[in-house]
Amino acid sequence: MNIDELRSLFPQTAGKVYGKPLVYLDNAATSLRPLPVVRKWEEMSLKYNSNLHRAVHFTAVAATEEYESTREAVASFIGAEFPEEIVFTSGTTQSVNLLAATLGKSFSEGDEIIISAAEHHSNIVPWQLLKDSNKLIIKVLPINEQGELRLDLLPSLLSDRTKICCVSQVSNVLGVVNPVRKIADTCHANGTLLLVDGAQGIPHVETDVRRMDCDFYAFSGHKMYAAPGTGVLYGKKHLLENLPPYMGGGEMIESVSWDKTTFAPIPRRFEAGTQNISGVPTLKPAIELIKQMRDSDLVARTSELKDWMLETMASEPGVTLYGNPHDAENKISLFSIAVDGVHHEDLALILDKMGIATRSGQMCAEPLMDSLGVTGLLRASFAPYNTMDEARYFVESLRKAVKMLR
Repeated sequence: MNIDELRSLFPQTAGKVYGKPLVYLDNAATSLRPLPVVRKWEEMSLKYNSNLHRAVHFTAVAATEEYESTREAVASFIGAEFPEEIVFTSGTTQSVNLLAATLGKSFSEGDEIIISAAEHHSNIVPWQLLKDSNKLIIKVLPINEQGELRLDLLPSLLSDRTKICCVSQVSNVLGVVNPVRKIADTCHANGTLLLVDGAQGIPHVETDVRRMDCDFYAFSGHKMYAAPGTGVLYGKKHLLENLPPYMGGGEMIESVSWDKTTFAPIPRRFEAGTQNISGVPTLKPAIELIKQMRDSDLVARTSELKDWMLETMASEPGVTLYGNPHDAENKISLFSIAVDGVHHEDLALILDKMGIATRSGQMCAEPLMDSLGVTGLLRASFAPYNTMDEARYFVESLRKAVKMLR
């Protein structure tokens, strides 16, 4: 697949805003939808709209088969050992909340949680809520000036009360790929569990949960070209089997009486109610497309664009790039910058008028912004369907916008 063929699958790349070609560089927030995903959603909505698992009629059986085959496809894609290790959620946020609410029932007063300094609010707030209710202690694993985690400090943060460590596979602000396996080894040597937020990693980094040896892994469909409102929590089978239910209702039960309720085996124990019948199956075409995007020519093109942007942003006068690791291989095509004397939102508004969609603000990472000493940043995040011409246009437009604002 070449770049033109790829872009033809994403009609929005041919769109216009304010009479200018759309340059969509807000992929870290939400990726564009490709035609195979839209068609799968339409197929499920128009042909197989029926509740899952419960009925024996043709449409219900077909919808259930689509849903469960997606579970198998996701398990295979991320290297899970068993399909039942895949729990479908509405996204990373619900996945982390599910884990905090269930795993947290086993935490006692004084137990500890480690969270990296570069986390999204979704991997902070659920643990803070648990901290307040269970009287826990949260410790923060800091980053260095390059945006890399201070793994040298991790052993000193761990104790015999540390229950779980929570880190992102890739920071949504810094774009730095974290050494998850090293973190897992250090945590497991202490008897500590590891949760990895894979929301930014899943579309960019080849992910094998067994090779990483993380205990839990969470990600969202809408950041990997699938339908919004879809997501996954992966957990090692023996760990999920020992977690209590998250919500009560239909589907998650085995038997209900006035005296007692027994619960379904994993993963259905965690999937109460009517699931996202049309959305979840779109993960299958999204996964197939990501596999195609790993074509060697597309990977080389994406790497060239990343290296050019990294060099350009790191050397641009008056621009500070946050997230510039010692090894460029540990960086995805995500660039968060501050410009001397210019407000990030003003830049984003002017770039928008030039047809460029970026993100400005705190990016749901206020503690990280505080540690960086900024109120917000401008972020340009690229996907494989973005081109070098778009990258150059972004830089040219950024320079024009800066001149206008100074």
